[in-house]
Amino acid sequence: MPDASLDPAEIKKFSALASEWWNPAGPFGALHRLNPVRLGFIRDLARRHFSTAAAKPLAGLNALDLGCGGGLVSAPLARMGATVTGIDASPEAIGAARAYAAQAALLIAFECTTAEALAARENRFDLVAALEIIEHVADAGAFLHAASALVKPGGLLVLSTINRTPKARALAIVGAERILQWAPEGAHEYDKLVKPEEIRANTPGIEWEAPVGIAYNPVGKGWTLSGDTEVNYLIAGRKP
Repeated sequence: MPDASLDPAEIKKFSALASEWWNPAGPFGALHRLNPVRLGFIRDLARRHFSTAAAKPLAGLNALDLGCGGGLVSAPLARMGATVTGIDASPEAIGAARAYAAQAALLIAFECTTAEALAARENRFDLVAALEIIEHVADAGAFLHAASALVKPGGLLVLSTINRTPKARALAIVGAERILQWAPEGAHEYDKLVKPEEIRANTPGIEWEAPVGIAYNPVGKGWTLSGDTEVNYLIAGRKP
């Protein structure tokens, strides 16, 4: 089914917040705080995988930011040297991303479309990043199939998301949304969270590394990589 991953309710929810994407004290503040650890993971992974010694670690690479929102990941990928395409199903989010890129003098190709539609056009990328998006789609299997198709042979697919565990329900939904208000209440639905093994099962063409946890250390360090994958995690895979 074309665009099976499209969830109109999720698009409406995030479109209403589009003007807040680049406000670090706003509803996307948690993503701003997560960005250094997510981007550091991608930088180090790309250096290791592509054996690049360039001053800019993603120089020469063609990168896709799936579910780019206002461009919080697209912009740093471009600054790291990649040629970046960012797609999102929300026209308002794409508008915010384009406005930021213009103000920051970054050449990024933003488009309001879906992973399935882009894959159908046979676009392929060295690096596909899908960060904090799979938990917001209607059909995770369809999304993963499209995301895998968008990776060039020899390329990388990187996802970050929230695990579907009781610990994640307690910390990422009840704690982060309802108590700490790091995200708007209702931003995540527990039943839509995805386990690492479900990502592997729906991407037979990708050779996955073990997932890496992201944990919050309240004593000064903020978000860091961790051995605990029961709440937030990153997972990277290679297409042979």
